[in-house]
Parts: sequence; C-alpha cells; structure tokens
Amino acid sequence: MTPTSRSFGDDVRVIATVGAAHTISHFFQLALPPLFPLIKAELDVSYLALGLVLTASFVGSGISQPISGFLVDRFGALRVLVTGMVLLAGGIGLVGLAPTLAVLVPLAFLAGLGNGAFHPADYALLNASVDPSRVGRGYSMHSIGGNLGWVLSPIVTVGLSQAFGWRTALVVIGALGLVAAAVLARQGRALADHRALARPHAGGLLGDVRSLLTAPILLVFSYFAVLAMAWVGLQSFLVPVLTAMYAVPLGVAGAALTGFLIGNSSGILAGGVLADRTARHDRVAGAGVVAAGLLTLVVASGRAPIGGVIALLACAGFCIGVTTPSRDMLVRQATPAGASGKVFGFVYSGLDLGSCLMPLLFGWLLDRNEPRAVLGLTAALLVLMVFTVLRVRRRAPAGMHAEAA
Repeated sequence: MTPTSRSFGDDVRVIATVGAAHTISHFFQLALPPLFPLIKAELDVSYLALGLVLTASFVGSGISQPISGFLVDRFGALRVLVTGMVLLAGGIGLVGLAPTLAVLVPLAFLAGLGNGAFHPADYALLNASVDPSRVGRGYSMHSIGGNLGWVLSPIVTVGLSQAFGWRTALVVIGALGLVAAAVLARQGRALADHRALARPHAGGLLGDVRSLLTAPILLVFSYFAVLAMAWVGLQSFLVPVLTAMYAVPLGVAGAALTGFLIGNSSGILAGGVLADRTARHDRVAGAGVVAAGLLTLVVASGRAPIGGVIALLACAGFCIGVTTPSRDMLVRQATPAGASGKVFGFVYSGLDLGSCLMPLLFGWLLDRNEPRAVLGLTAALLVLMVFTVLRVRRRAPAGMHAEAA
C-alpha cells in the first residue's frame, strides 16, 4: 500500500502508533534526572558523577542514531524500533538494580544505544506510511508525543519512587517499556516498509556514506547540532539562570520553564498545519529561530518584569515549536527515496552532539556568576541557525525527495 492510497483513518493509526513510541522514548530520556537526589544519597556519589551518567546516555544515543539509520534501511524500521525500545527500557530497568556508579554508567550507555533507534525508525515509518498531504501534521504529532513523554516522566517516576523507592520505580517502568515493545511488534500490518520504495543505487556502503556528506544534509546536521546547544540553555539551565538574574523563587522560575514548554508544544501544533500548507519550509524555520533568538535576548537583558519574562519565554517556545515540522520537512526534501533511515539517523545525531558539548560550558558560566552570558549565548545560537536552514533549499539538488514525495 502506498502512502497516497491510505485513508485518513489509516494515517491516524500510523501517527498515533509512531507518536506513542516517541512518547516512550522521551519518557525514558527523563526518567533518571528527577531521581538523582535519591540515587546520590544511596550510592554516595557527586552530581558531577551523575552528570557522567547523562553524558554516557547521550554518547550512546549519538553513536547509535547514524548506525540505526543504516540498520533501518537494511532490515526495516519496525524491527529496529522494537529492538531500540527493548534496549532503552531494559537499560533503565536494570539501573534500578545497579549496586554502584561503575555499573550505572554502562547501563545508561546501553539505554542511549536503544534511544538512538527511535528517530531514524520513526521518520522512515511516517514517510512511507502517511499521505504526503498530512505528513507535516504527522511530524507535528510525533514531536508532541515526545514532549508528552517529558511531561509525564517526572510525575510517574517521582510518584512511584515516593511510594516504593527509586529502585522499584525504575524496574517497574522498565518492565512496562518491555510490554510496550511487545505491543509495538504486533503493528506490522499498519505500517508500510519504506525499503520497498527505494531506488536501485550503486556504491554499497561507501556510496551510502557519501550520500550523507552532501551539502544539504550536512547543513541540516549543523542546524540540529546548534539547535541542541540552544535547547540545553533554555531547557536545562533556564531555572538556575532566572533565579540568579531576577532573584525569583524556584517555583516562579519553574513556572517560566513550564510556560516555555507549553509554548513550544502549541507552536509544534500550529507548525504542523503550516508545514502542510507551504513549500517554503526554510523560511518558516528561519523566521522562527530568529524570532526566538530576539525574544531570548530581551530576557537576557535582565530588564523585563518577571511577568513579562514568562510571556517572552512562552512566545520564544512557540516560535521554536513552529519550526519543528518544517525542519523535518526540509530533511525529507533532501532525502533520496528509500534512505529515510540513514539520513534521519545521521542528522538527528546532531542533537546528541550539541547536547554533549554545551552543559559543561553553561555550567562554567553559571559558576562564574554569568547567567546573562548563558541566555546571550543561547540567543546567538538561535540566530546563527538561520544561516544553515536558509541554505538547505539552495543547495538541495533537484530530484531529492523522501519516500512519500
């Protein structure tokens, strides 16, 4: 069944299935950090050591994403996605049994390897299974599913840990993740195999690698890497930055972060509709990141009232959210038929690269009592992104389109 022969109901089922998988991915990404105070106390380790746990996870995901992309194009997206979910859920569940930090770090790396399978597999399934007229909204709901996972994870993991302890909480959610993987494995009939749409090509593995080193794909990789750098500043360091700059209570700074995330989700929903109604995805993505950068720069000035800061950050989150489906459409336009796995796996590994690079720098700036520099650098990174995204359309060769185009 080709994407163009699918009904609206077929598309809804595919989008819901893939979106639910993405929710699980993000849920497990954020399962450990809320439990760090409890893990720190029991294992008697420092926060720096626990930061190594997160780094191990990001490194595992960064290694896995491009490799998973090749595996998706070789063995099929559903097989790789189910395998990734088993590794991710199993790794996090086993953390609940880890006796020492020396065991916890490799388990986090294992979970990261599993997490790296989601993006290349998810986008291969969406590109092959969803009607082209609705794929932008499919991307939108995929991203919303990920945000939902981030929202639910602290609530569930903290709630379970308060009732049963952090170890039991992780074992339970790990077991539930394995059940979800078993359910996902049974969805093959609803999901198209993008490999059936691949065009014959020569060159083998070397040719596949060369296809990733084209200007449009490298530009998109750079866009994702810089986006992750900026996102670390806004999501991970926003609360300590605002408490230092504006001398507000932790709850108020947390409300600002919540406003940013709600704005981001709202923007993703609007961006999905917009992505299906425009061909100039470069302009949408470029305008969104510039607007978000300018709004962040106003917050970095330290002169806005705190109520205005919350509103500005919500608007910045909305602007970034609007770009999300269009950026994925840009990747799709630059992807040869049958190559969704490797291309999406490669460009999304830019997120892991950016996420690994910035936490130490932002932490160093905060240690030097330079919270404005954190937001100023974040704003500069957002504006810098426009120079990558506007060049993607220019450099994309004619005839490069994803499966459903």
